[in-house]
Amino acid sequence: MLLLLLFLLPLPLLLLFLQFLLLLLLLLLLLLLILLLLLFLLLSLLLLLQFLLLLLLHLLLHILLVL
Repeated sequence: MLLLLLFLLPLPLLLLFLQFLLLLLLLLLLLLLILLLLLFLLLSLLLLLQFLLLLLLHLLLHILLVL
């Protein structure tokens, strides 16, 4: 169906359509990249939080042992 439509369209419309598809693809890739970046930031924050909690636990144990 789509291929038939492509053959029926004149050349400028065909180029416009292809350009539109390419733009759509680029936007989807950009969205995917942004989502991956957000996921990476979230994981980094979780790791940082885990590290801070371990550090706090270590300090508390140290204080309790000294007392």
